[in-house]
Amino acid sequence: MTDENENTEDWRVRAESAEAALSQMQAQMAARVAQAELKAEAVRAGMIDLDGLKLIDVASIRLNQNGEVEDAASLLVRMKREKPWLFGTAVSSSAAATPPRPEPPRSRHANELSHEEWLNARAALIRRR
Repeated sequence: MTDENENTEDWRVRAESAEAALSQMQAQMAARVAQAELKAEAVRAGMIDLDGLKLIDVASIRLNQNGEVEDAASLLVRMKREKPWLFGTAVSSSAAATPPRPEPPRSRHANELSHEEWLNARAALIRRR
């Protein structure tokens, strides 16, 4: 009987150890899912550097039954208001560029210059030599 009690005790210890490992793994996976969802929402919100997500208090993150972060968008809106330097502007830098002219700029002929402009252009040419 003592052998049977030891066997039962061994199985109980193993089961408790497996349950503890399982709950630890579930907590890690929930944290990874939350981090991935926050990253996706941060990209949508225009965050420049995703290292800014480290500033979010992990204890304040709640997951719903589907495993999604509750109010992730409002969390990032609040972060954008409190730490605007982590987010880019809504306007793209390429949108501010002016399109090139359809024809190359034409150089002016000496007859089209005023006397002062001609003297300045002549002086610039002489200095280059």
